[in-house]
Amino acid sequence: MASIAAEAGITKPILYRHFGDKSGLYQALASRHVHTVIGLLRQRFDASDTDLRGRARSTITAYLDMIEANLSLYRFLFHRAGAEDSQTHSQMTAIVRGLGEELGEVIAAVPGGVDPLRAQVLGHAFVGMVQATGDWWLEHPEVDRAEVVEGLVSVIVAAMSATVAR
Repeated sequence: MASIAAEAGITKPILYRHFGDKSGLYQALASRHVHTVIGLLRQRFDASDTDLRGRARSTITAYLDMIEANLSLYRFLFHRAGAEDSQTHSQMTAIVRGLGEELGEVIAAVPGGVDPLRAQVLGHAFVGMVQATGDWWLEHPEVDRAEVVEGLVSVIVAAMSATVAR
């Protein structure tokens, strides 16, 4: 908190007055940045002018672009802050869960009659899969991002094709 106050050119009491404590600072940071990411991802996977493969590719690419461009922030919010602060962990979990639910609603609306329960399962599975794969990819910079994206897209398209065909 002292380093942040010094960098901002303010005193620690001002910082504490505004955020309350370290948890308040973590939560404000999470809210500001994660909602920006969620807004961009919503635009990508809600795009109705593109086929499933294109929507999946666009959404996954946007996600990987954002975590790569904001690597320290991503690691801080999803790993360090969540480990240090239970409220931040709960907030980040709720945001990821909300994204899974939204994606499930989008999947349920796909022509062909995807069962709403199955759509929710797939929505959460896809969000978790992309997040976990993104974490892995960040640790393996030698792996071509386009290969990672296409691998994820193939799994999503195959799962959706099998689901719609049922």
